[in-house]
Amino acid sequence: MTLQHSVVGTAMQMVVCTLTPGQVVYCEAGKFLFSSADVRMETKLSQPTDPTQQPGQQQGLGGRLLRGAMEAGKRMAAGESFAFQHFQSAGGDGLIAFAGVLPGELRAIEVEPGRTWFAEKDAFVAAEGGVRFDIAFSGLRQGLSGGEGFVLEKFTGAGTLFIAGAGNFVDINPAEYGGKLLVDTGCVVAFDDRIRYGVQRVGRFDRAGMMNAVLGGEGFTLATLEGDGQVILQSMTIDALAKALQKNAGAGDRKTGAGLGGIFSGSTE
Repeated sequence: MTLQHSVVGTAMQMVVCTLTPGQVVYCEAGKFLFSSADVRMETKLSQPTDPTQQPGQQQGLGGRLLRGAMEAGKRMAAGESFAFQHFQSAGGDGLIAFAGVLPGELRAIEVEPGRTWFAEKDAFVAAEGGVRFDIAFSGLRQGLSGGEGFVLEKFTGAGTLFIAGAGNFVDINPAEYGGKLLVDTGCVVAFDDRIRYGVQRVGRFDRAGMMNAVLGGEGFTLATLEGDGQVILQSMTIDALAKALQKNAGAGDRKTGAGLGGIFSGSTE
């Protein structure tokens, strides 16, 4: 049965899901918002057991503990959450909500058997139990030069997946624009396995290239996305948001004079 859900909000979206008996949803720690009282929560090192496995293929307690520890270790090495939170309705239909951690959009993706999706770090919000979460490495050379591209989240299996990003989303198929896109590495949210991901240097190491890289704000590399598939980009990068917050830290105090003890602010509070 398809997971019933509704994406709510505009500037800071969340998803509200209805869990029927037997449905399992899991999320990364910190993405859960609220639930009805009949939804049971468990925190585990591993994601839900693959429902496509036959009984003879399922591991015993020791195997599950080892698998959970290995998964958690891989996620920690990639800077992801150490554990997952699992949710299941204990009675009738249950209500549960999730959200990302930045102002922006949330998207539901239907993962189909035989199709793989890749997403930026921290994009994962929640998923049905049939969606398999993993970490993918795009290559050491690309990681060192492209930053964002080294570690990606990887999703396979079948079911509904929820991802979130910053700002607004735009969907683009590179095949409709000459077959190749050049993108700020921080703008990439997700793409399917029909897309080839790479990193390209911005210009040559000459005067023009250095001016573009240093003063143009894009650094020395851009992400390249090629192929005939779906790409999801975001209008705000986490790096740009962090720089804006840092630049404007204490701006209120400077405007009101609060930083000078309230002498010029008109208030002694």
